[in-house]
Amino acid sequence: MWITPEEVLLANALWVSERANPYFILQRRKGHGRGGGITGLLVGTLDVVLDSSARVAPYRILHQTGESQIFWNIACGSSRKEITEHWEWLETNLLQTLSIFDNDDDITTFVKGKIQGIIAEENKSGKPQEDEDPGKFREAELKMRKLFGMPEEEKLVNYYPCSYWKGRVPRQGWIYLSVNHLCFYSFLLGKEVSLVVQWTDVTQLDKNATLVFPESIRVSTRGTEHFFSMFLNINETFKLMEQLANIAMRQLLDNESFSADRSLPKPCKTLKNVSALKRDLDARAKNERYRALFRLTQDERLDGHTDCTLWTPFAKMHVVGQMFVSNNYICFASREEDLCQLIIPLREVTIVEKADSSSVLPSPLSISTKNKMTFLFANLKDRDFLVQRISDFLQRTPDRPCGLNTQSENPSPSTPPSLPPSPPVLGLGEMPQNQHYSPSLPTAKKGLLQIYQQDVPEELGPKVTREKMKEESWNIHFFEFGRGVCMYRTSKTRELVLNGIPESLRGELWLLFSGAQNEMATHTGYYASLVEQAMGKCTLATEEIERDLHRSMPEHHAFQNEMGIAALRRVLTAYAYRNPTIGYCQAMNIVTSVLLLYCTEEEAFWLLVALCERMLPDYYNTRVVGALVDQGVFEELTRECLPLLYEHMQDLGVISTISLSWFLTLFLSVMPFDSAVLLVDCFFYEGIKVIFQVALAVLHANMDQLLSCSDEGEAMTILGRYLDNVVNKQTVSSPIPHLHALLTSGNNPPPEIDVFELIKASYEKFGSLRADVIEQMRFKQRLKVIQSLEDTAKRSVVRAIMTESAFSIEELEELYVLFKAKHIMSCYWGASSTAAERHDPSLPYLEQYRIDSGQFTQLFSALAPWSCGLHTNTLSSRLFRLLDQNKDSLINFKEFVTGLSGMCHGDMTEKLKLLYRLHLPPGMFTVTETLRNRPWKECNSVSKKRNMKYFLELRGFFNLLKRNMSIKTTTHVCVVIQLQEQFIEMCKTLYNMFSEDPMEQELYHGIATVASLLLRIGEVGKKFTNNGSKKTEVQLPPAVDALQPEREDSSGEGGSGQSLVSKALAEAQLETPPATAAGSDEEAKDDTSVSSYSVVSAGSLQCEDIADDTVLIGCASGDAVDRRRGSVPDADWSITFEQVLASFLTETSLVDYFEKKHDIQSKITACKSLRAVERQISTSSDLDFSLNTH
Repeated sequence: MWITPEEVLLANALWVSERANPYFILQRRKGHGRGGGITGLLVGTLDVVLDSSARVAPYRILHQTGESQIFWNIACGSSRKEITEHWEWLETNLLQTLSIFDNDDDITTFVKGKIQGIIAEENKSGKPQEDEDPGKFREAELKMRKLFGMPEEEKLVNYYPCSYWKGRVPRQGWIYLSVNHLCFYSFLLGKEVSLVVQWTDVTQLDKNATLVFPESIRVSTRGTEHFFSMFLNINETFKLMEQLANIAMRQLLDNESFSADRSLPKPCKTLKNVSALKRDLDARAKNERYRALFRLTQDERLDGHTDCTLWTPFAKMHVVGQMFVSNNYICFASREEDLCQLIIPLREVTIVEKADSSSVLPSPLSISTKNKMTFLFANLKDRDFLVQRISDFLQRTPDRPCGLNTQSENPSPSTPPSLPPSPPVLGLGEMPQNQHYSPSLPTAKKGLLQIYQQDVPEELGPKVTREKMKEESWNIHFFEFGRGVCMYRTSKTRELVLNGIPESLRGELWLLFSGAQNEMATHTGYYASLVEQAMGKCTLATEEIERDLHRSMPEHHAFQNEMGIAALRRVLTAYAYRNPTIGYCQAMNIVTSVLLLYCTEEEAFWLLVALCERMLPDYYNTRVVGALVDQGVFEELTRECLPLLYEHMQDLGVISTISLSWFLTLFLSVMPFDSAVLLVDCFFYEGIKVIFQVALAVLHANMDQLLSCSDEGEAMTILGRYLDNVVNKQTVSSPIPHLHALLTSGNNPPPEIDVFELIKASYEKFGSLRADVIEQMRFKQRLKVIQSLEDTAKRSVVRAIMTESAFSIEELEELYVLFKAKHIMSCYWGASSTAAERHDPSLPYLEQYRIDSGQFTQLFSALAPWSCGLHTNTLSSRLFRLLDQNKDSLINFKEFVTGLSGMCHGDMTEKLKLLYRLHLPPGMFTVTETLRNRPWKECNSVSKKRNMKYFLELRGFFNLLKRNMSIKTTTHVCVVIQLQEQFIEMCKTLYNMFSEDPMEQELYHGIATVASLLLRIGEVGKKFTNNGSKKTEVQLPPAVDALQPEREDSSGEGGSGQSLVSKALAEAQLETPPATAAGSDEEAKDDTSVSSYSVVSAGSLQCEDIADDTVLIGCASGDAVDRRRGSVPDADWSITFEQVLASFLTETSLVDYFEKKHDIQSKITACKSLRAVERQISTSSDLDFSLNTH
């Protein structure tokens, strides 16, 4: 590529000049290309170790003038072809012009200006996102693609120097982290190491320090472990690896490819060696931490953060922390955890002003809100810039929620549907016609507990008093710390939550702490519109919802009538419509029913959104991945906190059994309702860590009994009884019988456990758990869980197909891995269809993953036993069309194995039947069909030439066979006879299939004999069919008429039919076509490909003479078209499969060939071994080659 002219003082250091003229020199770096000896080896080693090859391309062009010792580097190239194009352009366009100048300085100025102009023009027409990456990084990306054979779609994120441990020997080189692969390359003194690992294959990623591997990163896959060490910045590298592995796991889970953030703002200054993708991933990581810290929506983006202080009026002090600014919020978090946290939605902000600075309060900033609260920040480093950014965001923030529109078929919070007109006010429980939800509904105004509130018994008087005291404590807190979204959240807030939220405030505070209140406030009317769109539609989710409606807290009187059931139905159906990826999952009904007790329908809906999409990610998808991940985290926490109990519980297999129900329903299904709802209070404030704490506390409280258990059932009974007797002695609601407790109470129920004591014990013993540590543990477990689910899916597929295939279980599993790898590759390297079309989670595992024709051809070439040279692609295309029964241009794994199994393990009859079918529609597109389906006038000249040439080949090959076998005929034999064409194609396939076989000559002799016999059978059958009848003549266009063969001499020709057929078959061998034609690649495809065996004279038909107005029968042609009379296609010539089989059985060599079983294991091993190679190179390394070992 052209580069901005750079001054070079030493032109010949480490470089070899290959071409030169008076003004320019083309040079190659030592250590690249051929030759170089020991100097080349040393330079190649230095390039890898010192990263010179990323900074300096292996080829360059220098500009020189006269006797000057100063050279200017004006172009560089990664290959000889690229640099040669630049050199030829210079010779063609500049040499003659430069000879006019008299002054060397003028020549240099002109050359530099010309090169800079070319670069400017390229940048104007080039892709803007590519310009964001620094030049050095682009060179490294180009090197990565060349070394590992990656396409342009594979984007490099970053690369680092490190050592890769092969056994006990470290190999110094460079690790390249791309979006989909981890790659390593090393070249030291002739020893080359190349490694490629797909992120989707990674099962474990650890950073550890041992005596053998000091401060190293271990990357584990299912079969191997790779160790990398000696990083300059191991923490940055490991975090980036985690992000890329996480993206790969999301790809396996959701089948969605990675898409870069094109709206990412450009950096203020050029960041050295940092790509746009690296900045994108860094920004994503910051955004995720920011959203998790303040419970914000997924579309919230952090704009920036700065250190500051916040004046806290309740403590009369300035708290040190950080201010975060995003597109919709201003947030603050104290440096000391739980000291103070603040969230200010920009929709609530009324005034932002700069106060006067002083020594006591430098750079203050005052922010006022609609509820008369004022927040004072100080010690802001760049206050003016911050105020400007906040002002910009405020201008984009509407004064009130509005602007709702419909932009997608499935509504989302960012694109809510258009709102229906406001309904009239109705009476209690009354619904307007054709409307499912109305603001006048009781459940739209109050929670179900308030609707079905009953009189409190006299004996609960003290509890009522305590409940009122709690309400008063919260009112005092609201007075001091504020109420609503702008409330100061401190350690005092946590204390009040742990003491229990009053029932009258529970819904309000759940909305506040979960962040659901912000979403509801910005999407007014969204739920109502969603209900109207969702209700009445019959889907798999709605069927499951109807089945579970009456199982949702049936013991509670609120769900023993239609009002509660209808409200639950609307909320669950609306969410299933909003998020079809999740739809509906069991346990959602239990959680939602509890939400409806304390909240209105709309509030319950938004709380469910917060739970499913933010607070419990992936919990409620079809495979409950999130719950399985947290189950793994819980096991790891148990091993760390309760090691003795962990070993015993693992032997019993209890932890995995109990934890899933605990986490999915937040203890609501295993604990009395009045007690479990207090854990839900803590969960909305603290997040998932409180669930882990309570679960550990339950195990700790029962440790002695659990250690004495001898089986799983006994342990489950102990834990079940314990949880059944966790009571809330402060509740004012009527006791709700717990069905599980009634069934397991027994004669001697265990003593009651106060839920407040349980929560207190969990904080005392396990309160040191941190959210960031849990997230780190979640990442490790996510790798294990998703890969485990993939292994389970693989085993399910193998079990389903093993009875229909002759492959072994091990072979089927490895074939599935290769097949799925091709499917995943289509997700990130582009394909003819999107990933969503290729993957349907609702289908059985056997049919979920699908590949297209190109990917099938790659697998066919690598695995199929029928290797046909250049004819392989044609054969694979036919097999693909045969297997693609639903004609969607995709095949699933079952169809893939069906085709491959027949070729590898079928008997002779099965193999010949498959071969026979491959040369019939839909396997083979005949020339007749091709021309019938594509009007001649719509074909360009290249297509016409290609089709005509193919006509010539078929006619010549068929007629030569007939003449050499002395077949006498007095009738025209049209080239486009369908079955003759198919028979000739089958002969071509067999000839190429036998190439390079040890019994090649015997097989050729056998197929010649069989072909001779089958042709005679076809001719005899045609004579009996015709029985002397006359052929109906039709008109053919000149181009087709020219293809009619000359009448053969009735006397025939002598000679051995079989030997001449062998000669004809030999001439039919597919040879490599010349690469000079522009359309050679296109002409080599499928059945319209052009082979080189045509025996027809070139003068018999000039393809260039085909005019644009040449048409087939029935098309309008000009008056000047000379219509000629010709024969119709001979539809009577045919051979059956039984005739083919009988003919093949006459040749022993053919019988032995098709009866031979093929071992596919060696081919599978070869495919798998292409990902990591190590080889010794005797000469110097040449980075100009293309590796095929990726």
